[in-house]
Amino acid sequence: MYVLHFLLIFVAATNYKILMKNSLHKEFNKLFNKEAENAYFSPGRVNLIGEHIDYNGGLVMPCAITFGTYLLVSPNEDGMFRFRSLNFEDKLDIPLQAGYTKTGESWFNYPLGVIEYFLKEGHPLRGLDMLFYGDIPISSGLSSSASIEVVTAFALNELMDSNYTKLELVKLAKSVENNFIGVNCGIMDQFAVAFGEKDKALMLNCDTLDYQAVDSNLGDHVLAIINTNKPRKLAESKYNERVQECHAALTALKQQIDINNLCDIDTATFNKYSHLITDAIILKRARHVVEENDRVKLAAIALSNNNLSEFGRLMYASHDSLRDLYEVSGKELDAIVEYSKTDTNVAGARMTGAGFGGCAIALVKQSAFDSYSKNVIEYYKDKIGYIPSVYSSLIGDGVGELKSVVIED
Repeated sequence: MYVLHFLLIFVAATNYKILMKNSLHKEFNKLFNKEAENAYFSPGRVNLIGEHIDYNGGLVMPCAITFGTYLLVSPNEDGMFRFRSLNFEDKLDIPLQAGYTKTGESWFNYPLGVIEYFLKEGHPLRGLDMLFYGDIPISSGLSSSASIEVVTAFALNELMDSNYTKLELVKLAKSVENNFIGVNCGIMDQFAVAFGEKDKALMLNCDTLDYQAVDSNLGDHVLAIINTNKPRKLAESKYNERVQECHAALTALKQQIDINNLCDIDTATFNKYSHLITDAIILKRARHVVEENDRVKLAAIALSNNNLSEFGRLMYASHDSLRDLYEVSGKELDAIVEYSKTDTNVAGARMTGAGFGGCAIALVKQSAFDSYSKNVIEYYKDKIGYIPSVYSSLIGDGVGELKSVVIED
């Protein structure tokens, strides 16, 4: 029997967070010999639909998930920042100073980068003892880094009365990722973990940052997250290649259309002017972008109407496009979607994220989640040779403080 690496089905997600916080309070006390004064939680995220269109000015539809990053914190009187994690052995004790730079590749660079930005923008800080714990699977593409950044920024903003708006915290966290950590990401991850709402997806315009919270009650379904457990070695180089290809398509279309982004036009307009793109590969890339943007609009309607069948059809169509037109899938992700199409308990499935590994998602009937997990693992192992990890989540809330919890003895 294969070992299933899945978390709880978070039907009682709030109770789970209460138990987790209580356990972490005990760990905090052991590490720092005092009580934590505040506790915070920031989720991970998945993108339900709308892939590889964020850098084309398009619509994406992420949601917060019900596992993420916990932060317990208490001020100290000796002007030190002390970073501890229950996920990693490495730790850092560093005095409060005028500024900081990235130190190696350790996890504590993410909260340290947030502190650096608060200081750079003139906000007075004091020493803090900080304990982090994440139940987001490592290297799964579920935005553990954004979760750490946002929970740290939210906590500092509350503790130091810095008066940032939530959107300003999102932009600050993105700047940390881009400039302190050195990863050229967009803003979707930080936005989703900050603005997420229970049972709602966020239809976000990546060009304007306007968004709509879309009712997304999954009913008797849960969100299955299937990690391929494949290292994504090609993702960064292929990502940059796709960005360049989209730029080439935009340049071609701008010969006759006044647009700033590929997603400024719909599929009908694209079909009218697609002859301007003479390279077959570039044409495929652009078609995915424009059609995927239209799919997000249709998905919002389907979810608002509780039409999971239609939403599932759009998920499959999205994956097919990412596989055939954008070519960022792979045999591992395809195997998960192939199995899902044969399972009558699955409404829809698709790869999510950059591709070439990482995760797929599926809408699975809650009562059938265990059998789905077992069967997709067996199918995947037969096709690929090793097993994926399968998790279950509902759509959860964004970052916030964990309050009103009595610490258990």
